[in-house]
Amino acid sequence: MREPTWWYETSPGTASRLLGPAAALWGALTRRRFARTAPYRAPFPVICIGNFTAGGAGKTPLALAVAELVDGLGPASAFLSRGYGGRITGPHWVDPDRDRAEDVGDEPLLLAASRPTLICRDRAAGARAIAAGAGTGSRPAPTAVDVIIMDDGLQNPGLAKDLTFAIVDGARGVGNGRVIPAGPLRAPLDFQLDLVDAVVINRGSAPDAAAGQSDFAARLRHDFEGPVLEARIVPGVGPNAVHEWLAAAPVVAFAGIGVPDRFFATLGTLGADPVARVAFPDHHVFTQADARRLLELARAHGATLVTTEKDRARLAGAAGALAELHAQAKALPIRLAFEARDEGRLIALIEGAVGRRGQKAR
Repeated sequence: MREPTWWYETSPGTASRLLGPAAALWGALTRRRFARTAPYRAPFPVICIGNFTAGGAGKTPLALAVAELVDGLGPASAFLSRGYGGRITGPHWVDPDRDRAEDVGDEPLLLAASRPTLICRDRAAGARAIAAGAGTGSRPAPTAVDVIIMDDGLQNPGLAKDLTFAIVDGARGVGNGRVIPAGPLRAPLDFQLDLVDAVVINRGSAPDAAAGQSDFAARLRHDFEGPVLEARIVPGVGPNAVHEWLAAAPVVAFAGIGVPDRFFATLGTLGADPVARVAFPDHHVFTQADARRLLELARAHGATLVTTEKDRARLAGAAGALAELHAQAKALPIRLAFEARDEGRLIALIEGAVGRRGQKAR
């Protein structure tokens, strides 16, 4: 489903006000779920990556950045994901060469290309499987895991966390500030702020990304006692990197992520001026008709198809026009880059969480 545009209006409109009682019920149920759940504590540190709102804010790039920093400190990490959009309930170790997005979800495929990734609807059961070296799948469980990096688990009370990050879209903030369905928040903001240790503001990719985005960051720094860090989207590297020739080649860009305009803007900062921009809902399941439409657009303009890594992952293993689209489309890898000061603070938070649990374990 596409998120309502009025979620991100400056003030709640009629629809939001009418849905206020449902939003209040949703928030109350979330609070009660946390109050009634006794979380499982894994035998090693758990670092959680989440966001306050429905839709994309940059969780996957942040999870990958945190994993690189953890590995740089020495411990071996593994990802734990719900496997949103997939059919397998888990615990299942994701194999990016064999598994398909319709089975395990698109984000776990990207995570698994980096390091061991287990999907499990029951996050506590997933942590137990990691600890026991259990789980299904063609990829064997890793022989040793020192740290779990939990993807998108902020609103899940079943697994105790040692360090929790929330990432926020710097341009959109939390919209009208109301809870689903009256707004984009997954739970009341004050309740969620109590669950996190640090907030990362995703400034996007434009050189002047910080311009006009200071109000929400200022509000966070006033309402939240922990660190508020800032990061930008920059082109990554990889076998499908395309940014070196984007400025010289006509492209047709398509994306089915939380904020497609963020991807299109990133292409613009790399010098691309797409002849067509096609946006789909988040986690969109592409159809043969979608593929034929995109292929025809590319042929009509003599252009190359460019998409996100997550969208290309969802095309893997398909047949017909979808297979042709997967073969022709190039993915633009991205990553989050922190200023040196904020990266140092991020490393210090990770060291503190990992060190505290390591000392307790000894």
